[in-house]
Amino acid sequence: MKEKATSFDIAALAGVSQPTVSRALSGSPSVSEATRKRIEAIARQLNYTVDKNASGLRRRHSKTIALLFFEDPTPDESLINPFFLSMLGSLTRTCSLRGYDLLTSFQQMSNDWHVDYEDSHKADGIILLGYGDYELYRSRLAALIDQGTHFVRWGSVQPGEPGITIGGDNFGGGSAAVAHLIAGGRRRIAFVGQATSHYPEFHDRYRGGCAAQAAAGIAPDPALQVDALNTQQAGYDAVMALQARGVAFDAVFAASDTIAIGALRALEELGLAVPQDVAVVGFDDIPAAGLTHPPLTTIAQNYLQAGELLVDTLLRLIRGEPTESASLPVRLVVRRSSALVA
Repeated sequence: MKEKATSFDIAALAGVSQPTVSRALSGSPSVSEATRKRIEAIARQLNYTVDKNASGLRRRHSKTIALLFFEDPTPDESLINPFFLSMLGSLTRTCSLRGYDLLTSFQQMSNDWHVDYEDSHKADGIILLGYGDYELYRSRLAALIDQGTHFVRWGSVQPGEPGITIGGDNFGGGSAAVAHLIAGGRRRIAFVGQATSHYPEFHDRYRGGCAAQAAAGIAPDPALQVDALNTQQAGYDAVMALQARGVAFDAVFAASDTIAIGALRALEELGLAVPQDVAVVGFDDIPAAGLTHPPLTTIAQNYLQAGELLVDTLLRLIRGEPTESASLPVRLVVRRSSALVA
């Protein structure tokens, strides 16, 4: 006896994912008219009929949100950006208050992590934290939109980006950090961090810093920008690279606190006193920022507000309510790493 055709059979013949088949046959507007017609034609050829009871079951809410972390290289075994660890408490608490469970996992970039959590009953929507190279990551976001998945991500808020994004004011924070250094008499300010569209949050911080220099009549020196990923080792290596270039600098604006911690270690090994010889400012205000030697001046992001807004924005999407991307304010936290030197 011939086995009954399944939605997976249709997906294979149509060259689409199984969730796309499910949405096309249920009339979802997230599937294009051409794709829907192709899927319906194949379904008729296979004498496929939709199981109404199963479809109704799939549409029930699981009352669970999936939180997917991008794996970051870290000194410990957590593989989670310390800033996101700080945000985790707020995410968990907000989910609990809203009557939702939180399912946490990693985005395995070598696999198709953008499977449909909704159709697999795992979760009603997804919160994404971290992304690596954004130019590569962007196609994953587009795939989520094609599948009709409810998702919100933390990142750089830019017009025309796929989906809904919640993020800090990276440009404003970068401007505030560098303006603070300039007010302290610093003129040769190095930026340690990626400054391209592949890492848009870091790039925004760099652009903000350049704007502050321009406002003060200082021309940014390209030789003072050194690429660095979000690790302590990268911060250490970047400062060593600056020293090897032989360019003078009296301040370091690091794209993250993690990078700044590595920069502090390099400056100590080079015999440069902080802040007497070189002032240092980071970004994020992770818990370790106040424990460095000297304590690190930084741009604080409100991780409590961020976690709450990520959850509430996703729940509005799940309920079909209008929502939009949002940029949260940041603030300068001054500590001894950038203190004025008499």
